[in-house]
Amino acid sequence: MTDQQRPGAVAGPADAAAHASRRRTVGAATQLGTEVSINLGSALAGLVVPVVGAFVVVAARQLVMAVAVLPFYRPKRAEFTWRRLWPAVALGVVLAVMNLSFYESVHLLGLGIAATIEFLGPLTLALVASRRLLDVVCALAAAAGVFLLTGFDGTINAWGVTLALTAAAAWAFYIVLTRRVATRLPGLEGLTVASVVSLVILLPLAAVTLDPAAVDWRVVALLVGVGILSSALPYSLDTFILRRITPRLYAIITAFGPVVAAVFGWLILSEQFSALEVVGIAVVCVAAGTAIATQRAVIPPPA
Repeated sequence: MTDQQRPGAVAGPADAAAHASRRRTVGAATQLGTEVSINLGSALAGLVVPVVGAFVVVAARQLVMAVAVLPFYRPKRAEFTWRRLWPAVALGVVLAVMNLSFYESVHLLGLGIAATIEFLGPLTLALVASRRLLDVVCALAAAAGVFLLTGFDGTINAWGVTLALTAAAAWAFYIVLTRRVATRLPGLEGLTVASVVSLVILLPLAAVTLDPAAVDWRVVALLVGVGILSSALPYSLDTFILRRITPRLYAIITAFGPVVAAVFGWLILSEQFSALEVVGIAVVCVAAGTAIATQRAVIPPPA
């Protein structure tokens, strides 16, 4: 009987490498699925935001997420310490800011353009510590791509661009905080705390802006769909994903997000893109993918 066949034998380097490869593959495939889910949910949100407003849509998202994760959370009083939970609390604030600013920018700019600008957040996070000339070139190319989206025809909404850039910054913080929450808190505990914090922030704003006359069963169905596709499903899976892949690989896969968003914007929201806008979206995605894919891989610490 070989060492690998003996009960209790320690796996060798080859087994460990194969196990790590399987974990990365599962994490990457799951991340691709969440990209489709998030952008489909964003397209549905683009249908309902003009009816009930962004505050109501984002509050509904967080409510659905809280309902989905709370049954799995069994807190102990001794665990409620600021030192332990502050990343989850901060994540809840970031979720509220990110989703509000993004949905308002979608309403003003369209899904394809808003999603492309928002992607500058994770791209900047991936490049911030780099000293390579290639990364500088890619960053300039991404900036040029965004300029193609916003700088030629003079009709772009400046407030919409500002909101999209706010969502981009919040997204960068989201990635950092989600990674910290995933490695410090077990299961869905961090996400549950974050969803409750975000909901507490958003519910009063939603209550003030809600017009009950605008709500019918179709609006409710869309709100539930947005909540499941854009929050409950992908955010629950993000902690699973970031335990298996590095933030670098996460960002590489996310680089395809603007293309997915543009497709759903075209299919569901009937958005039309000029040739320059298509080129701008493609330039941002290619620049992001090149910069991130050519960086040295970093193995994440064990969760």
